[in-house]
Amino acid sequence: MGDTGTAPDATTSTPARSAAATTPSGPGRDLRGIGQAAQELGVSIRALRYYQEMGLITPSGRTAGGNRLYAEEDLDRVRRIRELQTLLGFNLDEIRLILASEDRLVQVRVEYRATSDDGDRMRLLIEAQQTYERLRGEVSDKIRRLEAFRGELDERLARNKQVRSAVVHARTATDPAEAAEAAEAVTTVPPEPTGPTGPGASAVPAESGRARPPAAPHRR
Repeated sequence: MGDTGTAPDATTSTPARSAAATTPSGPGRDLRGIGQAAQELGVSIRALRYYQEMGLITPSGRTAGGNRLYAEEDLDRVRRIRELQTLLGFNLDEIRLILASEDRLVQVRVEYRATSDDGDRMRLLIEAQQTYERLRGEVSDKIRRLEAFRGELDERLARNKQVRSAVVHARTATDPAEAAEAAEAVTTVPPEPTGPTGPGASAVPAESGRARPPAAPHRR
């Protein structure tokens, strides 16, 4: 397999080295087996296969035996998928639509450079604008949901602070009536909201109950 002057990776598998007969090759093209690709990306082999099943990636080639082979651009696409997952919390269905839009934008740029017709160029520019606006809308919606989730967490922090203050008051109050009033304040804190609306809500376990303050004299 040809390269650009750098020695081939010593860990390249035998199937990857023999792929030239079944896979398009070119200067600097370096293909990896699925195991090596997964190791470089820090993901599982199962994840790579699932991305392919979802239509998110298409390996650049296969060996004569049918094993998947991944080029650097395939790895870059997986890195993009992981970025969209971890940075903005998009799910795989959303990512598939984003990648399809980005792929189309690449085609639009190619078509724009290939034509000198002003009408075609204007049509392509309008399509690109609409695609960018759609992607921006997806990101803006995700940001709004993140901000809503942050606001919910701020409310929970405020309630936590209120409960802690009431607990301290109940423990330090010397007057029985005052202590009882503080203890009652702890037990009448507004309930937590149900069904978090923000991204990652499923990862935040619902509280099973609040901490109770130490026993305090009850109002007679």
